[in-house]
Amino acid sequence: MKKVSLIAAAVATTLTAGSAFAVDFNGYMRAGTGISGNDGGDVAFMKSGVGRLGNESDNYSEFGFSEELKTGEQTWRLESMIASSADGAKGWEDGDFNVAQFAVKAKGVLSFDEEATLWAGKTYYQRKDIHITDFYFLNTSGTGGGIENISIGDQKLSLAIIQDGEDNNGAGYMADARLANIGLWEDASLELGLVYNFSTENKHGNYDGDNGLLATGIVHQNMSNGFNQTVVQLGTAGYGVQMANLWGAGTYYDRSGKQNDGFGYRVLNWGVMNLGESWEMGHQLAYLAGSDIGTSKQDIDQYSVVVRPMYKWNNTMRTIFEAGYNAGEQLNQAGTGVEDFGGAKFTVAQAWAMGDSFWARPEIRVYGSYLMDLENDSFGASKDANGNTLVGEDNDFVVGIQVEAWW
Repeated sequence: MKKVSLIAAAVATTLTAGSAFAVDFNGYMRAGTGISGNDGGDVAFMKSGVGRLGNESDNYSEFGFSEELKTGEQTWRLESMIASSADGAKGWEDGDFNVAQFAVKAKGVLSFDEEATLWAGKTYYQRKDIHITDFYFLNTSGTGGGIENISIGDQKLSLAIIQDGEDNNGAGYMADARLANIGLWEDASLELGLVYNFSTENKHGNYDGDNGLLATGIVHQNMSNGFNQTVVQLGTAGYGVQMANLWGAGTYYDRSGKQNDGFGYRVLNWGVMNLGESWEMGHQLAYLAGSDIGTSKQDIDQYSVVVRPMYKWNNTMRTIFEAGYNAGEQLNQAGTGVEDFGGAKFTVAQAWAMGDSFWARPEIRVYGSYLMDLENDSFGASKDANGNTLVGEDNDFVVGIQVEAWW
């Protein structure tokens, strides 16, 4: 009892000296319901390829709590987050819960660079995404540690080692290096990233998969009416198949050996721009290709076009349109050949948000979406390019209501 009391007293003294107990509450949520013409309930169809607006079938939430503790010139930030996903089909349901983040980040503790941050734990590590398609094209999040924002002139270097799976054979890891803030022309910068995915085997180990490399270059262009990003990525082995599909980069790394000869690349362009006083638009353009993918050594490619224009009636009410098209070739489910796939979507939503910006949230929206499977006789006959089961008939119409918020 005495030991516990001493520890409690020490913790209380530390917190009282460095903090006013101002816990930061942050997070994200989306929730809603829809009625479809052919499937009955909510439908999600090729979201990363044709757009997410009016095309999500789950409830998702993230609840984060963080605290900054200061001692002298040092800042110690404690971060935590719980994430949950559920169907949202009834008022009380069992959902998937995950401790998504649980880390400590210390700034000012390294004598060679007081602006650098030393960290360890589980964290969303410098994720890169395209919001309108919910596509995380670079996501090496997980448990590990490293140093962020080491100053090299005007550039910032970040180094990390993060675990990437474990089973009876051994464990996988990602060695991640980023160099940001590389100046280009006016209002433009370049960020470079290199991820090396490798594994260690235990005494029972039998990994046949090769180590893989993922290289990323991001050109960010600020403009007077918004911003634009162009992304080029190359991947080998287990990263090759990810680059050739809209799976993100942080998807399970295949160590079976099936992807050892694979090579993939993709070129993405996205951004958000003001088009006059009342119009604003986001977009995604993507081309993805791979060679020697899977055991059948197939060549595949696909492309995606998504646009989301928004008309602002006033500071609160807006009408949002979203049109998307995604088509190309993918491996069949057996992995023995190539099949064509294609899909399209058009959505109209009437929405109310806390502000008139494209990014203003919370936002409540009422929507109607028309979904089109362009290659299969019915949605239920196959899976889309992201591995999601397709449901309903050739075409489907969905009406619904949804809220989205971040804070």
